[in-house]
Amino acid sequence: MEHEHSITKDKIYDLYEDHILNHGERPKNMYRFAKDNHFEEKEIYEHFASFEQIERLILESLFSKSVDLATEVNNTNELTSKEKLLNVYFIFFENMTMNRSLVLMILGADRLHSAKILTQLKLSHRSFVKTLDLNDWEIIKKTKDGVKDFHEKAREEALWFHLISAIEFWKKDTSPAFEKTDIFIEKTIDTGFELMDNEPLRKVLDLGKFLFKETFKKN
Repeated sequence: MEHEHSITKDKIYDLYEDHILNHGERPKNMYRFAKDNHFEEKEIYEHFASFEQIERLILESLFSKSVDLATEVNNTNELTSKEKLLNVYFIFFENMTMNRSLVLMILGADRLHSAKILTQLKLSHRSFVKTLDLNDWEIIKKTKDGVKDFHEKAREEALWFHLISAIEFWKKDTSPAFEKTDIFIEKTIDTGFELMDNEPLRKVLDLGKFLFKETFKKN
């Protein structure tokens, strides 16, 4: 059957997500995926080169949508950059939770695989962080001059590693409504900058206790 219009990117997202959730695995190949959904294989390549690319963009879209949703409340000078970032994170993890089965299957258990799948999300995260004035961050104000002037990319990486650690925690979180992930995010948001300052600060010790308690205690 001929299509009047080429299949859309959003439709491919929907079909792919449906397949992943119902079959518990990726489609066997592009040809089979297209045939099972009654369109031509070549139509996929107008939008995506691989299943991995689809997965990377699905995760990135969850973050981009979270940034968009937070825009209204974040467009005020009354909020600090830290508060703006936390607003985006809490919405992002809410979106992740709404799609938890899909996200867990896409990320998988292998961290190397997760790192590859998260590359597009990292670019989106970096773009958002660039819109924040990190110098108004309380911990930056209190740090040594060398850290205050630390290269912008190093700050971006510190925040990225923090987000990765939060995602890893969320993947294993078994608390009701994943409330412990919210606690984790709030407790750890400054840690990357603290470690850049290389001082045995109290929050780092608190973090260690929290991680030990939540990660290694027996249920």
